Amino acid sequence: MTIEQLVLKARQDNASDIHLVCGLPPKYRKDGQIESMADEPLSSGDCVTYAKQLAGTPEAYDEYLHTGELDAADTYAGIRCRIHIFRQQGVPSAAVRLLSDVIPKLNWLGLPPAALKLPDLHKGIVLVTGETGSGKSTTLAALLDHINHTRKCHIVTLEDPIEYVYTPDKSVFNQRQVGKDTLSFAAGLRASLREDPDVILIGEMRDRETIETAITAAETGHLVFGTLHSGSAPDAVDRIVQVFPEGLQVQIRLQLSTCMQAVLSQQLVPKKGGGKILACEMMVVTDAIRNLIRNGNTPQIANAVATSASIGGQTMDQALVRLMRGGNISRETALHFAHEPDYVRKNA
Repeated sequence: MTIEQLVLKARQDNASDIHLVCGLPPKYRKDGQIESMADEPLSSGDCVTYAKQLAGTPEAYDEYLHTGELDAADTYAGIRCRIHIFRQQGVPSAAVRLLSDVIPKLNWLGLPPAALKLPDLHKGIVLVTGETGSGKSTTLAALLDHINHTRKCHIVTLEDPIEYVYTPDKSVFNQRQVGKDTLSFAAGLRASLREDPDVILIGEMRDRETIETAITAAETGHLVFGTLHSGSAPDAVDRIVQVFPEGLQVQIRLQLSTCMQAVLSQQLVPKKGGGKILACEMMVVTDAIRNLIRNGNTPQIANAVATSASIGGQTMDQALVRLMRGGNISRETALHFAHEPDYVRKNA
C-alpha cells in the first residue's frame, strides 16, 4: 500500500495514528488500540521506501540518516499529517499522526464554556497541557483560528513541525518551523519580539530560555499560547518553576503570578459506543490563585480550581463526573482517568 492509501484507509476507519515497523504489517491506532491494516509484514526495503517518501526531500532523509530521527508534516490524500521517522535496530520506523481535515470551531471541541472567552484576551500566558495525543494542538489551532476570524492581529507561531496551516482572514500569520525557519524555540521566540506580534504560539515550552522569553513576552503586552506535558494545572505551574535554579524560583513565581491567565489540562478518554471525548480541566487564574502561585502554595491550587465554578473553573475529576452523568463515558472510565478516584465514587 502507498502512503496515500494507508492514510486514506486510516481516516476512513477513524484511526488516529499509523505505525510502520519492519517485520510487522502496517498498524494503526483505532479507539486507543493498535490494530493491523494489512496482512503482509513490511520488509526493511519497504520501510526505507516509506521513510524516503515521508521525509519529503533527499536533504531531509539525509538528516534522518545523520541524527536517527526526523520530524516533519505533509499532506497525503488531502489529509494533513504529522510525521516522525526514527531508526530502530538499524531500520527506519515511522509514526504518522492524522490531523483534522479542517481546523475545528472552538465550540465543537467540548471545552469548558470559560475556554471560549480565551481568544478575547490581549495579553498574558495561556497554557494547554496534557500527554501526547490529548488534543493540545487541535485546541490551540481552534483558539488561534477563532482569533483569526474575529480580530485584526499579527499572529506568529513557532512549531516543530507545522501541523495546522491557517488561512488568513482578519489576522496576519507567520508560521515558523523550528529547525527549518529558526534554530530553536528560544531563538524564534526572541526574534518574534522584534516582529510586531499581537499573539505568539509556542509549540512547546521545553527549556528555561524559552519559558523565560515567553514570560517576558507576556509581561510586555503580548498574548502567548504554549504547551506543556503535565497532568494538571497545578503541575504546570510547578513544571515551569522547577526549570529554574532555586535562587530564581521566587522571582519566577512572582512573574508567573502576574502574567498567567489560564491553564487547560486535557485528556482524551474512551467514549461510550466508541471513539474518544475530551475531558478538560480549566484553571482561570484568579487573585486567590495568583497569591498561591506567588507564595509557592501549589498543592492548594487544586482546591481553588474546584471551588471556582462560578467563573468557569473545573478540575479534571469534575469534568469526568460531568461526562459520566451526561452518559458520555462509563463509571469505569471516569475512575480510571480520575486524579482522585474517591471523588468520582462519591459523586457517581
